[in-house]
Amino acid sequence: MNVVNMRFRLRAVRRFISDLLNGTVLVLFLLGALVVTAILLPQSAGVSLDGRARASDGDTIRLNAERIRILGIDAPELAQTCTDANGRDWPCGQAAKERMTAMLDQGEVHCVSQGRDKYGRALASCTVNGRDIALQMVRDGLAVSYHDYKHEQALARASRRGLWSGTFVLPRDWRDGHRNQKQNEDPWQWLWDLFQT
Repeated sequence: MNVVNMRFRLRAVRRFISDLLNGTVLVLFLLGALVVTAILLPQSAGVSLDGRARASDGDTIRLNAERIRILGIDAPELAQTCTDANGRDWPCGQAAKERMTAMLDQGEVHCVSQGRDKYGRALASCTVNGRDIALQMVRDGLAVSYHDYKHEQALARASRRGLWSGTFVLPRDWRDGHRNQKQNEDPWQWLWDLFQT
């Protein structure tokens, strides 16, 4: 009887330990799923961000410690050049930043966040003195529209303003080309540059 009771108790202990380990694995899995969901789902949607801002480039601003990526547009990168109607290069990335700076100097920015991008920047629609920043950048020909400002882009193109005055590489294509080039030149520099944007 003692041997049978011992075997029964050992089985019960083994089953208890197995159930405890399975339960721990399940809890860890669920916690991991919550963390991944929190990272992937848009955060801080609908949050209002207000104050004086400064331009990082033609489509990204800083408001206090918050980095904000303007929704609906893509502006040339700071180091990007474009070609004018006479075939001369001009610093279109710097020109986009200068235009953004000029708009931000007109007053306080009011932004409504729609979440965050993969770099942790707030994705937001922003205005200065009631004027839509993205709309103005596209209208001035210093950013391309992501389908939100088709009419303004068509007008800028027809008027040959900014980027449309000559030829240019779409900012996304320019970034992709430079990332590939940097990966080949220095495998760590492109990673550093990613976090500096």
